[in-house]
Amino acid sequence: MEPILTINNLTKKFGYLTAVKNLSFTINKGNVYGILGPNGSGKSTTLGIVLNVVNRTSGDFYWFDGNTSTHDALKKVGAIIERPNFYPYMTAYDNLKLVCKIKGVPHTKIQEKLELVGLWDRKDYKFRTYSLGMKQRLAIASALLNDPEILILDEPTNGLDPQGIHQIRSLIKQIAANGTTILLASHLLDEVEKVCTHVVVLRKGEKLYSGRVDEMINSHGYLELKAENPDLLLTFLKSKNTFGKITVEDDLITVFLDQPMDAKAVNQLMFDNGIVLTHLVKRKESLEEQFLQLTDNQ
Repeated sequence: MEPILTINNLTKKFGYLTAVKNLSFTINKGNVYGILGPNGSGKSTTLGIVLNVVNRTSGDFYWFDGNTSTHDALKKVGAIIERPNFYPYMTAYDNLKLVCKIKGVPHTKIQEKLELVGLWDRKDYKFRTYSLGMKQRLAIASALLNDPEILILDEPTNGLDPQGIHQIRSLIKQIAANGTTILLASHLLDEVEKVCTHVVVLRKGEKLYSGRVDEMINSHGYLELKAENPDLLLTFLKSKNTFGKITVEDDLITVFLDQPMDAKAVNQLMFDNGIVLTHLVKRKESLEEQFLQLTDNQ
């Protein structure tokens, strides 16, 4: 696979605070990557470093094949890492004309990008009249004017209403379908699960997981169990390597499967060992449950 961005043992310290710690991962062409973590996990700092707006403490990163300077590589990058910031008294079209001048791209690109984000019919409206969702879509159009190989978005749906969130997520999928690699930072599990193909999970600047989203949630699932003799059930579950993490809440026992097993086989196994189940439900593990396990529910 063709690498777009490679990060090796990246560390950033702000005084006594380590915002990013020995972070390594690679972004390959043609995928949608999510950097997932709560506020303060190092997502924005990581993006700032690779965009040359934050100085790293140690480690390194390189764009594409490693033979391109960061300055030249960033000409192939589109990024939105702050709130959309355009001239409020100017129209959307005129704002993008200025961006074209700065980026050295022809004005003919403006119509194509405004149509892509669904704002061509509002091109002559002043920026100050735009809703927050429209402002965000205009910012995405602006970032795409130079046809970047990768689009970087920091919390792209932050502060938007449900309709705005849906529009931005649909737009991200559309842009990715057209062949642009996307890297987005988000604290929203739902966003990463719905939009991204790959995820890097951070907590306190450290990587907890890096890989495909579907592989992260492709576990063997978990069971919700109740029994006439819950103590006997618990003892049995702990004695078998088929079962992993176990939690107990009131009389409901939740146990994660370390091996594939269907509900019928579980019921038979319990019966054969003298355990009568009064409740048995098998569920698929969500990204949220995986995330909580990775972060130890912190």
